[in-house]
Amino acid sequence: MKTHSVLTALLVFSLGLISLFAGTAYADESEAWEALREGRAVLMLRHALAPGTGDPANFDVDDCSTQRNLNAEGREQALAWKVYLAEHGVEEARVFSSQWCRCLDTARGMDVGPVKEMMSLNSFFQNRSNSDMHTQQTIAIVNEMEPGLPVVLVSHQVNITALTGIYPSSNEGVVMALPLSENPTILARVSPGS
Repeated sequence: MKTHSVLTALLVFSLGLISLFAGTAYADESEAWEALREGRAVLMLRHALAPGTGDPANFDVDDCSTQRNLNAEGREQALAWKVYLAEHGVEEARVFSSQWCRCLDTARGMDVGPVKEMMSLNSFFQNRSNSDMHTQQTIAIVNEMEPGLPVVLVSHQVNITALTGIYPSSNEGVVMALPLSENPTILARVSPGS
């Protein structure tokens, strides 16, 4: 019995250290949604399912035929956000997206507001040296936004991981407290169907 208590204590301590070093503090999910609705948080999500990794060698940001794109499942995932957000009290939002077609298609599929392109959300998968620049620009742009509707950012795994340390699945989002920083407070990880 005593060994079990010691192991439990070590596990709790280890999980506490992981949370401390990850710089995240997960709140109750309902609190995260409330913060998003009230403009005290932002939702950043990875585009819906677009099979593959990176982009083809002939990639052209203005030509979707040269890019990885959403498959049928990915298009369904994007559509699921509208209902999922509405269930959490977000029926309209300010939506910003990477210029990559899979992100724009996800953002438009969500159908919660006009979609604006934000270059700092573009993938730097092929050029990791741009990581800090993209992350700093995204932080600055979001922190300078005027109060208003909730903010949704549609981006890529590398961008989200660089900012949060989290490796999101396709179509997974992270709710972060505002103001953003290089070590943001993570309020929840969310995804339709989860």
